[in-house]
Amino acid sequence: MRLFIATTLITAATAFSPISNTPLRSPQSPSTTSLDASKCGTYDFDIIIVGCGVGGHGAALHSRAQELTTAIFSANDVGGTCVNRGCVPSKALLAASGRVREMQAEAHLSEFGITVEGEVKFDREGVAAHAKQLANKVKGNLEGSLVALGVDIVDGRGVLTGKPNEVRDESSGKVYTAKDIILAPGSIPFVPPGVVVDEKTVYTSDGALKLEHVPEWVAIIGSGYIGLEFSDVYTALGSEVTFIEALPNIMPTFDREIAKQAERLLIRERAIDYRTGVFASKVTPGIPGVKPVTIEMIDANTKEHVETLEVDAAMVATGRVPNTANMGLEDTGIETQRGFIAVDGKMQVLSKHEDGTVVPNVYCIGDANGKMMLAHAASAQGISAIENICGRSHEVNHDAIPAACFTHPEIAMVGPTEEQCIEKAEKEGWTLGKSQGSFRANSKALAELEGNGMAKVLYNKETGKVVAVHIIGIHAADLIQECANAVAAGATVQEV
Repeated sequence: MRLFIATTLITAATAFSPISNTPLRSPQSPSTTSLDASKCGTYDFDIIIVGCGVGGHGAALHSRAQELTTAIFSANDVGGTCVNRGCVPSKALLAASGRVREMQAEAHLSEFGITVEGEVKFDREGVAAHAKQLANKVKGNLEGSLVALGVDIVDGRGVLTGKPNEVRDESSGKVYTAKDIILAPGSIPFVPPGVVVDEKTVYTSDGALKLEHVPEWVAIIGSGYIGLEFSDVYTALGSEVTFIEALPNIMPTFDREIAKQAERLLIRERAIDYRTGVFASKVTPGIPGVKPVTIEMIDANTKEHVETLEVDAAMVATGRVPNTANMGLEDTGIETQRGFIAVDGKMQVLSKHEDGTVVPNVYCIGDANGKMMLAHAASAQGISAIENICGRSHEVNHDAIPAACFTHPEIAMVGPTEEQCIEKAEKEGWTLGKSQGSFRANSKALAELEGNGMAKVLYNKETGKVVAVHIIGIHAADLIQECANAVAAGATVQEV
C-alpha cells in the first residue's frame, strides 16, 4: 500500500514538469541518496525542508522527482497538523457522526421507504479510535513514501543557525547544510488573551479531536471552518452548541449568500444558537460533571460586559498562528509579522514584509507564510518552490485552489467571495456576472432527497472567464474540483 501511494505521489509530482529537466547537480543513484553519500558535493544535501506536514511532504516528493538529494526535519511529527491534529482525524469524526445523524433522521429515511428499528447508538471511544487509527495510517503512508523515495528523515526540529545554507537539529545540535532550504513549520491554534486552556473542559481543535467526552452543552468560540465542522459533529452526537463570534456576522469568512444558506441549513434546524459582536474575554475551565466552564463576554466595540455563560465545555476555534517562534529567523535577518514570514510569488523568503529583500536560497511554504492556510495549498507551494529552485519560474495561482467545509451538507468554494469579486471588478474595471442554480433543479440531489443547496458561478462579463464558484449542498466538496480546474485553465462560463 505504501509503495503504491509513493508511486502515485511521485508520478503526480513528476507530471508537474517535463521529465527531461536538469537537476541542480549530477544526480546520485537511488542507492546513494543517504547523508554520507551526498557529502560528495559542496553541501550535505541539495534541499533541506524544515517541517514534515503536507506542504513539506509535497516539496520532498517533488524534490526527489527532480533527482535532488533531500532531507526533511520532522520534529517527530510526520504529517504535521493536517494528518495528526487537523484535516484527517476531523474528517473521520465527521464521517462517523454523519452516519449517526443520517440513521437518526427517521422522517428522512421514511421517504426512502426505510425504517430503522430501535435506538441508534454510538460508542464514543469507538468513534475516537476511528479518527486516531486513520491519522496513524495516513502518517505511516506518508513516512513510507518518503523512505521509499530516498528522503532522509531527521527526527529533530530544524532551526536556522544564522549562517547561510545551515540548519541545526535542535535535539542533537548537529548542523546540516544544503544549497536551498525550505521552511515549512506549519501553525498552531491561536488562544486569545484571557482564555485558559486545559484541553479537558476548555480545549483547542487539538483536544477536541481526541473526543474524550461529548458535552451536553458546548460553546464554540469562533465560527469559521473549524468551528462549523465541530458543531456538525457535536450536534449529531447529541450536544447543544452556542457559537461566540467577535465579528458582526456568523461565519464571517464565507460568501455572505452562502453563509445565509448555511445558517438556515446548519444552524437554525439544529440545537445551535449564537452570539455575534462579542469577545470571550475570560474563559475559566471547569471540572467535568462537577463545575461548569465559565465564559465572560464583552461587547466587541464598547468592551463592556454583556453576558456570562456557564457551559459543560468550550472549544477555542479562533484561528491559527505560525509555528515560527525560536527557529532562528532573527539570526538569519528575517523579520516576521505576527509570526508570519514574508515571501514573494516564488515562495522566496523576504527579509521583512515592507520593502524586504530576498534572503538567498531560503523559501517558505504553507501556513507560516499566511498566503492560504490550507494543507493542499501548502503542497502546491512546496512543488512551486522546487520548480523555482530548479530554475523554472513558477507562481501558484491561489485563486484556483479550492476549499471545503465538510459539514452535512458540505460547503465548497474556489476564488474570492462575491463581495470580494465586486471590489475586484470595480478596482480592475470589469463587470461582474453571476449565474446561479438551485439543487432543487438537480435530479441527483432530488434522488438523494437533498434538494437544499445552491451553486453560483461568478465571472467576468467582458471575457466570460470564471472568477469564482461557491456551492452549498450534497457532495459540494467533490463538485468544486471541476470548478477549480475551470478557474485554473481560464475557462469561460460558456465553456463550463
